[in-house]
Amino acid sequence: MTIVTASVPRDEMSGAPDVRVVAVPAGHPYVRRVTDAAGIEVLPDPPVPGAAEGVWWPPVALDPDWIRRNADDADILHVHFGTESFPAGHLTACVEAAHAAGWAVVFTVHDLTHPQLTDQSPYAAQLDELVPRADALVTLTPGAAAEVRERWGRDAAVLPHPAILHEGESPSIVAVSEDLRFGMHLKDLRPGTDGPTSARTLIAAVERLRDEGHHAVAEIRMHRSVRDQGARDEVRAAVAGHPYAVLVEQGRLPDAALNTALGGLDVCVLPYRFGSHSGWLELCWDLGVPVAVPDVGHFADQHDDASTASFRPGDVETLTAALRSLLSCDDAARPGSIARAELMERRRARRREQDAATAAAHAALYRRLRSERVA
Repeated sequence: MTIVTASVPRDEMSGAPDVRVVAVPAGHPYVRRVTDAAGIEVLPDPPVPGAAEGVWWPPVALDPDWIRRNADDADILHVHFGTESFPAGHLTACVEAAHAAGWAVVFTVHDLTHPQLTDQSPYAAQLDELVPRADALVTLTPGAAAEVRERWGRDAAVLPHPAILHEGESPSIVAVSEDLRFGMHLKDLRPGTDGPTSARTLIAAVERLRDEGHHAVAEIRMHRSVRDQGARDEVRAAVAGHPYAVLVEQGRLPDAALNTALGGLDVCVLPYRFGSHSGWLELCWDLGVPVAVPDVGHFADQHDDASTASFRPGDVETLTAALRSLLSCDDAARPGSIARAELMERRRARRREQDAATAAAHAALYRRLRSERVA
């Protein structure tokens, strides 16, 4: 990672912001982390009519009329999430309104396929609107940048995902167990998650590891309220009565409980059938938990260490091999061990440096684009 440095603007030395950013959405934890640099002001998300406090979707700021009304209040429009809320042509109108207002437009390509959607064609059309028209592109991995270059002939700056675990936050201490716990969180069975196939594959891999002498168990978690009840029933059937698998059906866990649940795993297995990048993977990395990732999208590209291993979705042999390799990798550390706690602290220190560099790179990008628009 190249650390970007820049001269300190006069407004920054006086404490006043020198670049004002409309980020969509402003309140997302990812956005707050990558804009945490002196001199950068992110305008708050406009309230969504009729929605509860803190709900930012559909994003009010991603609207041509809103942009025109607020033309004097910002310098940059930075689009991250929430585009799926709008019809064809809407994003083009937003970019045109932003340019007419004198704003530069940045788009971070988090998703090249959308994990919340079954039909990808409307989202693909939105990418065709945004990617060519944005003044600058950002993405999270070299593989995603290569895909952007191949599909649209444009370069995207590669800036890694920031920490998800908050400073000073750690999972509750768990007892060291003889069992090797391989976990999978299916959440609400969104379209990008293949719950039944993933559950069956993990259980079969655990059986193979047990045949090899490992005390392996599968822990599968799923929300009580799901989007696909048929898939839920298949997951239940796959686990029912199995001696080395458990299914936990739960509500959405608070952050502390989620950290503890993940922190108790020897390996986390991602159940995705498609996707590009994973915040779940990033949280596992913060917690020192190795991750088995499907060989789709760019999950395996998110970290350049031995903390991830790839497998073919639905393939028992490659998943078993991935689990074996993660158990023996240099950073493997049992839940509840001193080694796991020390690994978390090393990664926390690395995140501090990396996140500061990422925020500085965003600030430098905003200042360059603002200067170009003014000129």
